[in-house]
Amino acid sequence: MDGDGAASAIWYLLAMVLVGSALVARRLPISSILRLALVWVAIFAGLLGLLKLAQGQGYLTGRWAEQGGASADNGTMMSLPPVRAEGQSIHIAQAPDGHYWVEGTINGTPARFLIDSGATFTALSENTARIAGLNFDIGEPGIIINTANGQVQARRSNVATLAIGPVQTSDLPVVVSPAFGEVNVIGMNMLSRLNSWGVRDGDMVLTP
Repeated sequence: MDGDGAASAIWYLLAMVLVGSALVARRLPISSILRLALVWVAIFAGLLGLLKLAQGQGYLTGRWAEQGGASADNGTMMSLPPVRAEGQSIHIAQAPDGHYWVEGTINGTPARFLIDSGATFTALSENTARIAGLNFDIGEPGIIINTANGQVQARRSNVATLAIGPVQTSDLPVVVSPAFGEVNVIGMNMLSRLNSWGVRDGDMVLTP
C-alpha cells in the first residue's frame, strides 16, 4: 500500500471509530446504527475526494506559476505587449498570463525572458544557451538549485552581453539546465546591477 492509500485507510478507520462511538452512545437499535454508519462513511469519503482534488489542482497551479503559465513552455507562441521606452528606462507591460516577459538578446542572439525578482540567478534553457554559443559542459556535476518544484541540477556559464533595449549588462554569470524547459529567466544577479527596477502603474520599469 502506498502513502496515499495508507492515509486514506487511516482516515476511514478514524471516521468509523468516531461515528460508531457516537452512535453506540445513543443506544440506538443495531439496524439504525448500521444505516447511519454507512451514511457517515459516504460523507467522509466525499470529503476525502474533494480534499485530494484540491491538492492536485494546487500542485498544477504551483508548477505553472514557476514556469510562467502554460504559455511559458512554448513562449514563442504568446504575443507580448509592446515595450515602451522613456529616456533610458523601459516599461514592460504585464502579459496576459500575469507575468512580465520581454524580448532581449544574449551575445546578440534573440531570446525571450521572464523577469523574476524571486530568482537568485539568471537562468537559461539548454536550447537557448546552445543557440547563443555559450560554453557549458553537460558532463560536469554542476550545481544544485532549489526551485518551486524541488531541486534541479544546472551548469554554470557566463554571458558576455545580455541586453534588453537600452538595458545592458556584461560578463553576467548564468545557470543552464534542461529542467528549465524553454524558459529563460532574468534573476536578481542582473536586476541588482541596474540603477533601479520595480513595478510602477502596473508596468515593470527597468533603468540602467
